[in-house]
Amino acid sequence: MNKYKAVIGLEMHCELKSNSKVFSSGRNSYNEIPNDNISPVDMAFPGILPVVNKKCVHDALMMSMILNCKQPEYMYFDRKNYYYPDLPKGYQITQNTEPVGVDGEITIEVGEKLIPVKIHDIHLEEDAASLDHYYDTSCIDYNRAGVPLLELVTEPCLHSAEEAVAFLEHMRSIYKYCGISEADTKKGQIRCDVNVSIMDEDVTELGTKVEVKNINSFGNVFDAINYEIKRQSELKDQGRYDEVEQETRRFDEESGTTIRMRSKVDALDYKYFVDPNLPKYKITPEWLAEIKREIPALALERKQKYINEYNLSSYDASVIVKEKEYAEYFEELVNLGIDVKTASNWLTTQVLGEINRENISLAEFYLTPSLMKQIIDAQSRGTISSKQAKEIFYKAVEEKKEPKTYLNSDNAQLSDRDELTKLITEIINNNPEQVSQYKSGKTNLFDYFVGQVMKNTRGKANPVITKEILNDLLK
Repeated sequence: MNKYKAVIGLEMHCELKSNSKVFSSGRNSYNEIPNDNISPVDMAFPGILPVVNKKCVHDALMMSMILNCKQPEYMYFDRKNYYYPDLPKGYQITQNTEPVGVDGEITIEVGEKLIPVKIHDIHLEEDAASLDHYYDTSCIDYNRAGVPLLELVTEPCLHSAEEAVAFLEHMRSIYKYCGISEADTKKGQIRCDVNVSIMDEDVTELGTKVEVKNINSFGNVFDAINYEIKRQSELKDQGRYDEVEQETRRFDEESGTTIRMRSKVDALDYKYFVDPNLPKYKITPEWLAEIKREIPALALERKQKYINEYNLSSYDASVIVKEKEYAEYFEELVNLGIDVKTASNWLTTQVLGEINRENISLAEFYLTPSLMKQIIDAQSRGTISSKQAKEIFYKAVEEKKEPKTYLNSDNAQLSDRDELTKLITEIINNNPEQVSQYKSGKTNLFDYFVGQVMKNTRGKANPVITKEILNDLLK
């Protein structure tokens, strides 16, 4: 199979986090009870009027700024008119005249490379209800109808499944860092449409675009893109590229293939017009400035800081910035005066290992940074060994007690140099044969002497001081 250049564009839909829906007072929360989060506006009862949710507009503008888009002078909402079986009023309220952001660009990390991704637009709209299909019937759950949705449309500027998934993961991180969305694919809060075409390396004209609709996980996005690249490439190799039709397909998880749904023309006539029930209003420069000040340090910015200023490895920095709560926990440890590398090691191994084992969030984890400091400080002072520090960590987590509870004379590390010198001298005197062999070149016996010290102190001897004394006495 010949290798062709793939061209990929994404349409990412993300549900926003707010108390109420975007144009109604209906609850905006995940609910497995069908038709429980609904209001008269959601059901399009006669005489109702939509009212825009200011928080949703605020969050949409924040995302527009993060994407380096141009924001409009006035906020418009439009009606998209074609039959929606899952919206009672028969049309969707969206943005077309003046999207909340256009002509943006954002830098993402793919492996160790930084690449720019051009943004066509980002717009705020309402979600439709969900359809549950059974053998001989379909049921509608209106809980999702009217849920605030941000649709982000990239330019066709991505060239592999790896780049596409890296972009989606980057955007999910931003949504979560800013508190704009939980961005949980398991709850259907992120969905994605993928547009894929292929072309010869030396041409500029794009190939025939195929859309794969409503993919609900990043893994499926990866597989759908690779399948489409392979399918289209094989047809081109066989001289059958005219069979690649501009169409909409769906991804089938069981077979790992895409399946035709319907043909798709270039310019769909959605019959957009400005919604008369939602008059335009001015977005003031003062409000935009206020929103801009609220944007937190995001994952890629923090990662670069941890690498460049804290000298952490790229891997450790990536683990820490994966979730905002990890980064904040790490930064609080550092602000408490804990060495950067020590803070990183404890977080990425013991702390994250424990929350993953217990399947809890870091917010639910008992040992706050200030409690962790009790363990780390005791180890740094030489009061306890690294092994004892881990034992106290697990005890404190299990029994929900402050670590200092376990910092007593029974588990204190032996760090008194005079006491250790006396003990080690006695051990050396009692093992003349091993001393002779060591001095004759059998240097691996050094570990034997360390072991004897640990055995005599029940593991409480400070290992660093122990080795220093042994080095001096065995010369």
